[in-house]
Amino acid sequence: MEKNALNEKMLEALRCFQNGEKAAWKDGFSAEDWQEFFRLCQYHQILPMIYDTVYECPAFAAFPQQEIQGVKREVIRQVMIQSRRTEEFLMLYKKLLEEGLTPLVVKGIICRNMYREPDYRCSGDEDVLIPREQFGKCHDIFLLNGMKPPAADKDLDAEGEVPYYKENGTLHIELHKELFASDSEAYGDLNDLFAGVFDRMIQEEIRGVKIWTLSHTDHLLYLILHAFKHFLHSGFGIRQVCDIVIYAQSYGADIDWEHILESCRRIHADVFAASLFDIGKKELDFDPEKAGLPKCWAGIEADSSALLEDLLAAGVFGDSSMSRKHSSNITLQAVTEDKKGRKAGASLIHTLFPDRRYMERNYTYLKNHPFLLPAAWVSRIRKYLKETKQTNGNDAKESIEIGNRRVDLMKKYKIIQ
Repeated sequence: MEKNALNEKMLEALRCFQNGEKAAWKDGFSAEDWQEFFRLCQYHQILPMIYDTVYECPAFAAFPQQEIQGVKREVIRQVMIQSRRTEEFLMLYKKLLEEGLTPLVVKGIICRNMYREPDYRCSGDEDVLIPREQFGKCHDIFLLNGMKPPAADKDLDAEGEVPYYKENGTLHIELHKELFASDSEAYGDLNDLFAGVFDRMIQEEIRGVKIWTLSHTDHLLYLILHAFKHFLHSGFGIRQVCDIVIYAQSYGADIDWEHILESCRRIHADVFAASLFDIGKKELDFDPEKAGLPKCWAGIEADSSALLEDLLAAGVFGDSSMSRKHSSNITLQAVTEDKKGRKAGASLIHTLFPDRRYMERNYTYLKNHPFLLPAAWVSRIRKYLKETKQTNGNDAKESIEIGNRRVDLMKKYKIIQ
């Protein structure tokens, strides 16, 4: 079966899951097709949802029993881990509330709660936004409860985002003081669109725990712009679109659609956002009328076919191949240059020699010693060559080709000139 046909089957199964239905495919799959099908589902981190939909269909008989058991074990493992993560997170979150903190949970558990089987929509981490003045107290509570931050060489007070991992547990939390990396020239200004979010915060109840989160308008805008950010990097997958359209349809009556459209227009993401909803309408049973989309959205010309093709190839966070991940240096450079009124050419230079701000993310010593940038480049190139030898789908020429293609895609959706 061709890859396009497998993608269509994956989208059909995702629609079935949302609607509480089972796939009824009778034939057309070989054992190899099923292997590739589930590999695609893994890329998009939707395996439990899809397996739940397809395992009873007649066509599943073509998949050897031994292979079925392997996929089933992986599904059970993912669902059990997600359930445990959720419980660990809620226990920790209650302790933050007990200390009078107001941590806003975004994406993650909020999105999972909208799905028919929440633990089937797996999350690798939980994202929490905290007022900067509450970071120290939040950090102390995390430490007391077995959560560990990264290596001690980072100045945590200066970081906009700090990851924490649970000792002897499964929980991973990204603790944010800002929703987007403010030092990014490509998208740091997106934070301006969320000024005053703590004045508009609301509470949701999940498994008996009241959780602070963004207002519905802020949250939908954030889901769209989080996908947008990943699009500027190396892409995003179908699960993000699913989150967006389910959220829009669940809370459409409480969403200020004109505000979201105006916000997207400010950062040249309006055609991109309209295309997401177009994908939802065509592929995921999204009902614009039920969500309350006003006529101003319908007037945007949104040809979503190219975006759909890109996101299906991207995987959940654009990490379907190392070549694709490395192509982000080209796309981010193009966006940065466009903001400055210049055109950037996709080249090997941008792939191997990113600017200092980009390099600081993995080579933190550059923040205090910027003159060591050439040494960091050498280290990066060595790592790049090592990955090229050890990993399939990691080639400088391919990175440039992907980067060029995705820059053209950004022009198509009017993100850059």
